[in-house]
Amino acid sequence: MSMLLRRLSSLGLGKHVSCTELEKKVPLELVNDKGTKITIGASHGWIATLKEDGILRLQDDLIPVESNSGPRRIPLPPLVTLPHCQTQIITNVSMSSSSPEDDEDCVVAVKFLGPQLSFCKPAAKSSKPGWTNIKIENPCFYSSRVMFSKKDNMFRIPGSGGHLIGSWDPYRPNNNPTFQSLRFTNMPKLTKAKQNLMDMCCRSEHLVESLPTGETFLVKWYKKTTKIAKGGIARLRTKALMVFKIDDEGNAVYTHDIGDLNMFLSMSEPFCVSATSFPGLYANYVAIIDFDESGYVILESCAIKSSSSRCWAPYHIPPQNIVES
Repeated sequence: MSMLLRRLSSLGLGKHVSCTELEKKVPLELVNDKGTKITIGASHGWIATLKEDGILRLQDDLIPVESNSGPRRIPLPPLVTLPHCQTQIITNVSMSSSSPEDDEDCVVAVKFLGPQLSFCKPAAKSSKPGWTNIKIENPCFYSSRVMFSKKDNMFRIPGSGGHLIGSWDPYRPNNNPTFQSLRFTNMPKLTKAKQNLMDMCCRSEHLVESLPTGETFLVKWYKKTTKIAKGGIARLRTKALMVFKIDDEGNAVYTHDIGDLNMFLSMSEPFCVSATSFPGLYANYVAIIDFDESGYVILESCAIKSSSSRCWAPYHIPPQNIVES
């Protein structure tokens, strides 16, 4: 957390942040932006990597308290590709616990772009670790991300648009998940200009669970292409966030107040912490940490502050001034 606080402090997110400096040796291939990307995400502090040999590995190199001299590497079994699926492009990785090496019940879920969802128990003692592969029938889940809900003890995936959530039992995964339909309420009124801008954005849906409060949030993240970089790579910038609080009845209530929470949103597994439990963090903030963008959103005022680009916040109240760090 101290490494994260230092980065947020540079963005102006930490207030009077006091950090403990830790020296950590990290393989250059995990943090170097040049060359072939091998990092595909993180869960519970473990980095998931996929090299040219096609073996998915879990690594603890970026956990500050772990040993520099003996970093742990957990190779998972060779990936198995289902018919009419692919396993080269991975959407994200999620784990049911933080101990994939010691916890026999720890399940690793891998969501691939497309219909395949795969599960593995790396520390299983009763049998040799292997993959349980699921082919999702509903195409609304094909580009979505998987997360583990400690509250429900299930792996959950929001469908495109956020109207449907699928849940899979980590210990008895099968092709018949349970579904929850969401009803969006308290929707804000958008001006035509805001709606047009959001229609031009790339949208992704993220389920975020708050362990301190037991709440579940659905975040709609809107990003827009600002330029095409060398090699034809599109550079995206955040233009809006919509946060919804999900209740047990399936109501997704729009809110700009998440209380004492500070939410962290990235292409790895999102999470929440209590701001008062980590002196230096602000409540009711969403920190954005992406590979080409870092910043935060103040939900109460709906202002975006970005370290890498100009951002206008076309939220659900009159637009704000641009804030830059």
